[in-house]
Amino acid sequence: MSGGRSVLFSAAADSYELAVREIRGEFGRDVRVQRVGADLGRVDGASVQEFAAACDVGRIMFVRHLTEEIASFAELPPEYELADLVLGELAEYPKALAVQAWTDDAGTGGSYYHRLEEALTARGVTVTRSGQELVVSCYVGRKAILLGLNRRADSLSDWPGGRMRLARGEERVSRSEFKLEEAIATFGLELPAGGKAVDLGASPGGWTRILRQHGQEVWSVDPGSLDPRLRSDRRIHHEATTAGRFFAANRVTFDVVVNDMRMDQVTSARMMLDAAGHVRRGGLAIVTLKGGGKNPLDGARRGLDVLREQYAVLHARQLHHNRYEITVIAERR
Repeated sequence: MSGGRSVLFSAAADSYELAVREIRGEFGRDVRVQRVGADLGRVDGASVQEFAAACDVGRIMFVRHLTEEIASFAELPPEYELADLVLGELAEYPKALAVQAWTDDAGTGGSYYHRLEEALTARGVTVTRSGQELVVSCYVGRKAILLGLNRRADSLSDWPGGRMRLARGEERVSRSEFKLEEAIATFGLELPAGGKAVDLGASPGGWTRILRQHGQEVWSVDPGSLDPRLRSDRRIHHEATTAGRFFAANRVTFDVVVNDMRMDQVTSARMMLDAAGHVRRGGLAIVTLKGGGKNPLDGARRGLDVLREQYAVLHARQLHHNRYEITVIAERR
């Protein structure tokens, strides 16, 4: 891949202007930002590596996916031209590539994926939808089709446009499960084997269920009830009380603390400070900072400042399942 390319970035349509504000704050007011779709923008004047680094540490929170633009079309060219275009960007002939396609609406871009798959497979390249070192991105907009190429390490998400799609099985307790699952997958989190976790605001138990799937013994703190399917699990301890009362009486030291409570960013962050004294040093914290208010970006930054009093913030990003929230991954100092 060559330098000096435009960078394409995805953001939730409702958060696009917040993403632009962050980008200009990071790279300067003179950086050129152009909106090319409902959830897609183009940036000139920043490398994809610099962009990814700023997103990874949470200086840019409202961008979900990155790729380096290599071409724009009114319609896709013949397959042999597509293959020449993609493979001509690479110094070495790859054994495998991931291809991700999405549209300007809720479509999956399946037919475009198959066009690219056939073009590259004909050249002996194995094509998958994810899991490869290099990712070909195909965005299908109303005015143009954009083609991108990027290292997975600089793409932020291994899903098309950062739109993670998870199965809706009958075993699910609540939709909130998707948020924790996406965070664990996106940031490559490894929960300690046999660890102890506390789930603040747990009812009806979606995050508790995911924590149990990852081998944690869970203290589920909420005056509300848990889903009946969780009550027979002896490694789930339902504490039917408030977080404040729970911590006043608690004697357990936790490896993991999670918080998906419905409160403003600063209040939620302060709740995590109350939890900090009950979490081992180096322990993992996962918290969603809710949006709302006139300025959700400044609210999220204030919440992060509060968290940093007791935690090292590792990641902060608006994931696909967040809607108006920021997921923060932090480590107890």
